[in-house]
Amino acid sequence: MIRAQFPIITSHPELAYLDSAATAQKPQPVLDAVHHYLTTSNANAGRGTYPWANSTTALIERVRERVKAFLDDPDPARSQVHFVSGTTEGLRTVALDWLVDELADGDEIIVPFADHEANVSPWLEARDVLARRNIRVGVREMPYQESSGDYDISALAGLLTPRTRFVAATHVHHVYGGDMNVGRIREAVGPDVPIALDAAQSVGHLPVSLRELDVDFAVFSGHKALALPGSGAVWSRGLRGAEFAPRGWQGTPNTVGIASLGAALDWLDGAGPERIEQWTVGLAARLTAGLRELPPYEVVGCQLSLAERSAVQQRHGIVTFRHSDIESVDLGFILFSHGFMVRADGLCQGRAGEGRSSVRVSLHAYNTREEVDRLLEVLTSLAPQS
Repeated sequence: MIRAQFPIITSHPELAYLDSAATAQKPQPVLDAVHHYLTTSNANAGRGTYPWANSTTALIERVRERVKAFLDDPDPARSQVHFVSGTTEGLRTVALDWLVDELADGDEIIVPFADHEANVSPWLEARDVLARRNIRVGVREMPYQESSGDYDISALAGLLTPRTRFVAATHVHHVYGGDMNVGRIREAVGPDVPIALDAAQSVGHLPVSLRELDVDFAVFSGHKALALPGSGAVWSRGLRGAEFAPRGWQGTPNTVGIASLGAALDWLDGAGPERIEQWTVGLAARLTAGLRELPPYEVVGCQLSLAERSAVQQRHGIVTFRHSDIESVDLGFILFSHGFMVRADGLCQGRAGEGRSSVRVSLHAYNTREEVDRLLEVLTSLAPQS
């Protein structure tokens, strides 16, 4: 049973961990891999000729190739994987170590202002760096469909000009839980415009095929994909624009984090990303169907997806909602008093995101139908009885 492989989950049966979009729990094989590395071959990489150092160097290279295979890399001989501390650092590295050299005065970029702040601030920082060099870059806002929260591809097509040089996008939205249909962006922008993808909420939660998505960068955090905090990766395709390389001396990599990431990807492959996606989508649908029947609750995002048998795209393990009379932060405390750990705040959205705080339930392979049903029972008890 998958749940039994997560020691922190099984050792606290009285608690329901529902915050996997913030960080996921770690299965025993990942913990074992970390222990094995630290007790058998812990050393610095690329700086020694003795066996432990050689073993660590080889480990890092193996995990680079492991990331490519896990992401269905369309051209692993050309592409690169650079390890970073997480999605925020990775996107910022792309912005400051690559994008600033790709743009000229009068160029334009498209930024998703209602997505996670980590996929907004780096691109604005790049614009500001260039402005200090007297290079003016226009920033256009990625358009969204008001009814669904998805990208509005028709409106996007109307924003494109011959000076559009770069597009930033998100694979799965961290608030609405929707797949943002990134493949349609490539159709809209054409074959030559680089696309950078925030894959923090997709890698480790559902199958990710870079072959199908046709993006130029994919950045994700290991800690959301069952690995240790402080691990993550930037995958760069090297097809459009200059080859990506982080600037400066890189120093010692997070070798134990990289070891954990390799083990996490192995575990995910064994469990099956397709099965994990099916399970978490089903749990999210069970929750939205229940919330739909409770008038005090507003589920944010696409209202057409709330029914359990909805014909439209359902949420990938993320459900965000508000109570009409209870502040979201207070609701978070109330839910914890009943044993539920959820996120309750502004959810790190960019400037065009939801203006009010909310409660986010985010699910993974270790969650159960019983946990969702118990949560709905508590939420029902907080609804005024007519």
